[in-house]
Amino acid sequence: MPSVARLPVENGNPVRAMQELLRRLLAEDDIVGVFAPRQPPAKGAVMPSLITDPEALASVDPASPSFPVNAAQQVARLTRGDLDGKLIAVLRPCELRAFTELVKLNQGSLQNLIIVGADCHGAFDNDGFRAFMESNGGKPGIDNSADFLRRVSAGEFTAAANGGPALARACRACEHPAPEHADLTIGLFGQDTSRDVLLIPGTAQGEALVSRLGLATSGSGAGRDEALTRIRAERTAYRDAMFEETRAATATPAKLAEYLAACVGCYNCRAACPVCYCRECVFLTDVFAHEPWQYLGWARQKGALRMPTDTLFFHLTRMAHMSLSCVGCGQCSNACPNDIGVMELFRTVAARTQSAFDYEAGRNPDEKPPLTVFHQKEFAEVTGGHD
Repeated sequence: MPSVARLPVENGNPVRAMQELLRRLLAEDDIVGVFAPRQPPAKGAVMPSLITDPEALASVDPASPSFPVNAAQQVARLTRGDLDGKLIAVLRPCELRAFTELVKLNQGSLQNLIIVGADCHGAFDNDGFRAFMESNGGKPGIDNSADFLRRVSAGEFTAAANGGPALARACRACEHPAPEHADLTIGLFGQDTSRDVLLIPGTAQGEALVSRLGLATSGSGAGRDEALTRIRAERTAYRDAMFEETRAATATPAKLAEYLAACVGCYNCRAACPVCYCRECVFLTDVFAHEPWQYLGWARQKGALRMPTDTLFFHLTRMAHMSLSCVGCGQCSNACPNDIGVMELFRTVAARTQSAFDYEAGRNPDEKPPLTVFHQKEFAEVTGGHD
């Protein structure tokens, strides 16, 4: 068990403590920048930002309940070449897991990167965040995030109450609320975050950071393990109920077509997916540039042809392509203009696919993706192999 340091919180706002932590790290000679969620100057959601000016860290907000984009691909882009130093990346657990998958697929690198993760209570979808902001006076700022941490720790937002917002379904169904294999974890669960937060090294690089900060270390953080056990149990129960609900709604081809009937082929879900990295998508090539006579022929066969066509095939192709790497971040549903439960469908399929290979997306940086490894006795019940 790594030694745990405590980061003092002044004036009851843990976000200020996180900002000060990043400011001290950015001042180190070998650190070239900080990549973190940052409040924009105007009203709106936080957005990932690459920061080199210490003054800009005053608007960094790792605790914000806004989650408009999974930043894994942005970090992957920043790590494909030489950085002339080390970059600190502050990531949610699902962002870290997605980035891990991208590294395995040679889309990013762990070289010259220090990953700071934070315990994640969850976030709202875009509409829910706007509702939360309005309920808190409509002004963005870290005070709202501190208020969110206090209220969500007390059990608020796990379901819509009195017309108020609830956390996104993806977050309520996420059984990985704590960062896995981060260099340094900011521990929030089971803590009075108005007093202090935990700093938990996960690697030798993380241990070195804590040592350089000069913070006193002690044993494990009291209360965090118990809180994690409770949160995981609650979220796993919610996840399993969601799986059953989704399986029932998509059990036959007809039901699946009905489930996806509102799809307009905008491809927002593909663009929002952190592990969908292809430079060119087959659905934007001539393969699906059908001729007018083909549309007319299909319409004559059926009497009527739904347009745009190929939307069901698009989702089936995405599921076949991405289900082994799906981390359940929910950005596909967040980006859907017609509120289709894309996340629910993908998570349900991904759970079956990953279970078949005894694989979990983002679980271990050293674990190779199943389709890149050959096991002679794999799926013997299908191939007819023998022990």
